[in-house]
Parts: sequence; C-alpha cells; structure tokens
Amino acid sequence: MLGSHVLAFRTSCQPGSKAIRHYRHMTPIRLRPIGESDLPVLERLATDPLTAGPFDWHGFGDPGAPRRRFAEDGFLGRDPHKLAVALSQDDGCIGDVSWLAIPTGPTSTCWNIGIVLLPEFRGKGYGTVAQRLLADYLFATTTLNRVEATTEVDNLAEQRALEKAGFTREGVRRGSQFRDGQWRD
Repeated sequence: MLGSHVLAFRTSCQPGSKAIRHYRHMTPIRLRPIGESDLPVLERLATDPLTAGPFDWHGFGDPGAPRRRFAEDGFLGRDPHKLAVALSQDDGCIGDVSWLAIPTGPTSTCWNIGIVLLPEFRGKGYGTVAQRLLADYLFATTTLNRVEATTEVDNLAEQRALEKAGFTREGVRRGSQFRDGQWRD
C-alpha cells in the first residue's frame, strides 16, 4: 500500500532544557489562546479542502462547530485542545496546534499533538517551531511525561518538521486512519 503508513514520533527533549528556553525567544511565531478574530482562519481550514491540504482534509463537517466550541471553552476546556499559531510581528493567526490525551495504559496517558497551517505559511519552518513550542508548553504546564505525533508516510514535510522539533521516529501504526477513501497504516 503506497503512502499508507502512519508514522509515530515522540519527543526526546525534557522540560527546563536551556536549548528549549533559548529556542523559545528566537521564534518568528508564538502560540496563544484562540481569539474570536481567529475563527475565520479555523473555519477556512476546516471547510475548504484546498486550504486544509491533502493530509488534513477528512471531509466536510459542521461549519458552525468552531464558533460553538470557541463560545463553549475557547478550545481549552476539553480534548482536543487548541492554540493559535500567530506571527510574532503582527499577531496574525496562520493556523493552530492541537493536543489530546491518548491512553497508554490502564492508568496513564500521553499527549498527541497536531498542527494545521494556512497553505501560504507552509514550508517556511513555522510548523517546526510551533510543534517545539507546543511540546515545551505541555511539559511545562502538565504532568504528562510523553508527547507524541503521528503523520502519514507520504507527508515528508511533517516528518522533517517533527524531527527538527526534537521528535524521534518510533514506528508504524497499521490501519489506524481513514482518509481519502482508504485506510492508512
């Protein structure tokens, strides 16, 4: 099955690292809570297949869901949680990062993270920085000791971004995601 593997990554950086603190101060982007003015970007990413791109498009959904979720808890009260990825220079929203708890045993979980950026901001290193900032944030503000991400085998840009952000490739999960008419490993 060409292009059907979901690759699992985990972070190898630990909280409090001097490299992480230094990295945080040099970034062209920042993470912040989603504001009402960011909702058009989130709606565009959720309802337009060309904007979402081939790896983040999973079919049409409820176009009003982002506004209702924002009104409910600002995307921070329950899984999946989200923060805006904003340009440092003007605070403009260019996408979002998300995280949710994944069970890893009867009494333990880890964070699984994701990112989606507007097409015009892909391939510029923003995804690498945003995912590193999110992992740093989660280690600093929660008690979980593992942050992981998954991506398809064909999504080479995301694999490179995760590796540059300090994540380590761990393996392949077979048959775990349905997209574009087929199950992806």
